[in-house]
Amino acid sequence: MKKKNLISKTFSVLALTSLFSMNTMAQDKNYVSISPTDTPEQIIEKAANVVPTQRQFEWQKQELTAFLHFGVNTYTNREWGDGKESPSIFNPVKLDAEQWVKTLKDAGFKCAMLTCKHHDGFCLWPSKYTEHSVKHSPWKQGGGDVVKEVSDACHKYGISFGVYLSPWDMNSRLYGTEAYNDFFVNQLTELLSNYGEVNEVWFDGACGEGPNGKKQEYDFVRWYKVIRKLQPKAVIAVMGPDVRWVGTETGRGRETEWSVVPNDNLDQSAIAANSQQEMISAPTGDMTGQDLGSRDKIQKAKALVWYPAEIDVSIRPGWFYHETEDSKVKTANELMDIYFTSVGMNGVLLLNMPPNRDGLLADADVNSLSDFKQLCQQTFGKNLLEGAFVKTNGKGKSKKIIDDNYDTYITGSNEKLFFEFKTKKPITTNVISLQEDIRKGQRVEEFVLECKDANGQWNVLANGTTIGYKRLIKFRQVTAKEFRVQITKRRLSENISEIGLYHL
Repeated sequence: MKKKNLISKTFSVLALTSLFSMNTMAQDKNYVSISPTDTPEQIIEKAANVVPTQRQFEWQKQELTAFLHFGVNTYTNREWGDGKESPSIFNPVKLDAEQWVKTLKDAGFKCAMLTCKHHDGFCLWPSKYTEHSVKHSPWKQGGGDVVKEVSDACHKYGISFGVYLSPWDMNSRLYGTEAYNDFFVNQLTELLSNYGEVNEVWFDGACGEGPNGKKQEYDFVRWYKVIRKLQPKAVIAVMGPDVRWVGTETGRGRETEWSVVPNDNLDQSAIAANSQQEMISAPTGDMTGQDLGSRDKIQKAKALVWYPAEIDVSIRPGWFYHETEDSKVKTANELMDIYFTSVGMNGVLLLNMPPNRDGLLADADVNSLSDFKQLCQQTFGKNLLEGAFVKTNGKGKSKKIIDDNYDTYITGSNEKLFFEFKTKKPITTNVISLQEDIRKGQRVEEFVLECKDANGQWNVLANGTTIGYKRLIKFRQVTAKEFRVQITKRRLSENISEIGLYHL
């Protein structure tokens, strides 16, 4: 998978195709054009009013999602197959999709995404359009359907279901011809029509030569239209219009992560022409650099779009199960570090959990995920500011930002917001959590956390840049009763939903 992504992600950077929904939230849109006559102030105002679509917002709220890499590679002990594997090797005699999904649900994960077909072309469902599938495996005498078992388990346990369908198919004789796009649409239609609600569809950009020696020209726009028609609630990632790849497979996002980024494929005439329908545009450029949405970047843009980051990483060194990696599963503390650098950096974590040859999540993976859940509960189970006296901009008292309710918020106006908290007793803390109501845009550019010492002096504990849906920062441990959070730079009036202090 890592080698795959060195290729596919590079390709995706060069070949991203954008399709932007006209869905609105609070009368705002998730894209805007920039006119050559716009002043810097007007561009900042436009950026501040770009918001997520409903599907993007629902996706962001999940925070924790999971990949399930499973297929013939599980049995060949490889990361990449070549399409020549015999279906006879696929035989997960103890397959228990409910074990997979319940493990994820118990650990707080909100979506499970299955590799329904990887680059080898082997389908985990009995597709009518290929013989290279579970229908020719010994598993359940060819009568099994892994996709159905996972989707049924997701629906039973109340978590979202997602599908990964590899555009590259090393087994198909059609690959490298125009007919392959019809073949792909047929398989995509099967997945989106026969397994209930699908909440995420995941493509990468991996592309190699077909039997004819030619690379396939992927018809992404056509695929997007099929998804919007059959599963309108599904976000399309990461070779898609709704969610972008963060740029690494380390579980680490950017210290400054803007969800509002340039998209030079959109302009005023295109927006006007598509004012009542889906926005479709040609490929755009690199979305993996360190600076995507700063003031400098957006001032040079032709258009801006809400395009949030998904941050992927495997719980193991590899993406498919390998018995030799049982001792190399990431620990709860390592997963917590990843939580801080993914969800805590305005992203969504996509953690890979690969089932083994029996069709079960291995004990090492299950135990690590369980320990991670306990660590999360110990750390974030209670906001240490609960019950504190709160002053906003030095006056009044409002507890909207410590009420554990994302839907309540405090809006800045002419003055940048600052909040003072005084707890009844001294608290010991080393973690801050902040959230913006992104349904009104992402606006905070810089903030600072301080505490008051015994001499009445304010001391800086932490500085940060962007907040977005969630920002987490660790700082040196302190014990105090009075704390202050100041928004020191912003794009228009900020909308702060939640602030919390915790101890890790």
